[in-house]
Amino acid sequence: MTKRAAKFALMSITMGLLLMLAAAGPALAQDATPAGAGAAAGSYFLTAQGAAYLGGAIGAGLAIIGGAAGIGRIGGSAVESMARQPEAAGPINGAMILTAALIEGATLFAVVVCLMAILK
Repeated sequence: MTKRAAKFALMSITMGLLLMLAAAGPALAQDATPAGAGAAAGSYFLTAQGAAYLGGAIGAGLAIIGGAAGIGRIGGSAVESMARQPEAAGPINGAMILTAALIEGATLFAVVVCLMAILK
């Protein structure tokens, strides 16, 4: 991914989150209406439970993307290092597996925390 594409993706995510939060504020600030006032009067763009689902899903997705990018970078660097120094393949492979396991553990923890936000 080029720097330009990464900046565009980051800006798109930021703008999406800002628009979501801007739309949720006025919707949650409305007065409660009687039950017989009609279906449209009680409907909101984003409820509190819906925001928890959306936040948990976005958080879990970002955690998985970050973990996958980290493990991919470790794997690529390890293969490149082994190609340059084949005699050091054993120690490089062990360090790569250990580091990938630590990243995977942190990613799994982040996903569990995000899912706890949904199930709360």
